[in-house]
Amino acid sequence: METSMRNIPEDIPHDFTKIRIENCHLTELPRGSFSKVSALEFLWLNFNDITLMNIQSLDGLANLTELRLQGNKLTSVTWTAFQDTPKLKILDLKHNRLDVLPEHALRHLPSLTYLDLSFNQLSVISKDVFINWPLYQTAEKAWGKEGLVSNVVMGLHDNPWLCDCRLKGFVEFIREVSPPIILMNSYLTCSGPASKADKFFHEIQLKTCMKPVASAQETNITLPLGANATLTCLVKARPGPTFQWMYPLKIIRGFVATETHIDEETFTSQLAIPSFHLADRGLYTCMANNFVGNSSVIITVNINLPPPVSMFSADENVHIDIRISKQTVYGITLEWYAVTGNPAETWFTIHFGKYDSPKKEMTYIGPGINSYTVSDLLPVTKYEVCVTLKNHPPTEGQCIVFVTGSDISELEQRARLIHIIVIVCAMVLAVPAGMYACTTEARFSCVDHCVNLWRKRRLHSKNLQGTERQGTFDSLQAASDENLCRDSEDKPKKMRKSEDRCKGGSAAQLY
Repeated sequence: METSMRNIPEDIPHDFTKIRIENCHLTELPRGSFSKVSALEFLWLNFNDITLMNIQSLDGLANLTELRLQGNKLTSVTWTAFQDTPKLKILDLKHNRLDVLPEHALRHLPSLTYLDLSFNQLSVISKDVFINWPLYQTAEKAWGKEGLVSNVVMGLHDNPWLCDCRLKGFVEFIREVSPPIILMNSYLTCSGPASKADKFFHEIQLKTCMKPVASAQETNITLPLGANATLTCLVKARPGPTFQWMYPLKIIRGFVATETHIDEETFTSQLAIPSFHLADRGLYTCMANNFVGNSSVIITVNINLPPPVSMFSADENVHIDIRISKQTVYGITLEWYAVTGNPAETWFTIHFGKYDSPKKEMTYIGPGINSYTVSDLLPVTKYEVCVTLKNHPPTEGQCIVFVTGSDISELEQRARLIHIIVIVCAMVLAVPAGMYACTTEARFSCVDHCVNLWRKRRLHSKNLQGTERQGTFDSLQAASDENLCRDSEDKPKKMRKSEDRCKGGSAAQLY
């Protein structure tokens, strides 16, 4: 008693039946602590500093009937260790720090008649802890048959019981408990939540648990640039959920989320977004989770951009150089250059669609970007694409009209290339070898002639060995123009007249 022993002695006589080591600063029960004392029946280790109990700490104690561990620092107990103590009747664990009692904790204690778990940190336990207790399952039947009156005393008071849906089964068990099970103190009280604090178990009614159901009053929000915003997520759940927000720039811009408990089963989480940036637009997901399940709701946040301030009036003809810079398997890439007073704040609009469509699809391009890729083009289709200042209608010189073909190139035997034939263009274009361009003034007869020349040239190029044609406009060979002219000179006069019309229409020089 009250010595700084710290460790359990190894030379305890094997015939001892009772050992009492108290206030000796023991910190653990190691493996086989008393395995050599096989006659031991009573073991008292109260008021030490024991925090750890080895799974084989009670090995060899088949005759043990009483174990007292009051006033230690145990946060959990290795319940399977009691497989080695089948005769244990008294287990005293009061004044520890136990916060969990597993469902099968009492499975290996069939002879227990006294269990004290009072003055611990238990807040939620399942009634299955007692339903799975072999003694509880057979006690009434065995005692009634044998005509014996024996009681099992339990101490469960003075724990911080959290009286929500998770404790529903246990509360009902305590209300219905009767001899041979006797509670030392049957007036168990709630510590929380606030609405039930300090109330006795027999005074409360608990509902069944349910998974969260998340919702939002507004799921599509448009905000002006620089505005302060608050996104609200409403959740119904029992017990209360944990919240998590997911959004595009969470790692870079971590916003503050606050939670509010409206009533027993209604909760809100609010995400505050200060000074809304362009990069903040996107999907914001509010996720709620409890032990029953989870739920989420997505809020789409858009930005309302003011029209860009331009130094040019709507009537001024801003010159925009536009060209097709690259041809891909199923599309093209545009590049443009515009002289504006403030390039860092100038927005552009891409107008794209079928040539005969009265309404074109519009795409807004921010400052500092001068290229755009159009994909998924259809074969044998006439298209028009224009580049203008934002919200300005297209004007002369800002559009390209082109027709897609349906031929298969040598280098793309498995994929169908779209061969672009530009038929309306207000500036010099870069086009690949074997492809022909005419300007806005060109008549369609000229276009037909260009197409025929192109087809003949393709048949000629297929017979050349070692020649590789590139699928992009950047790969144009310098000799293309010379060959085109040479082909033209070999034609009859009728054809030459058609070529003259093309030249008269300022056929675009090939680069």
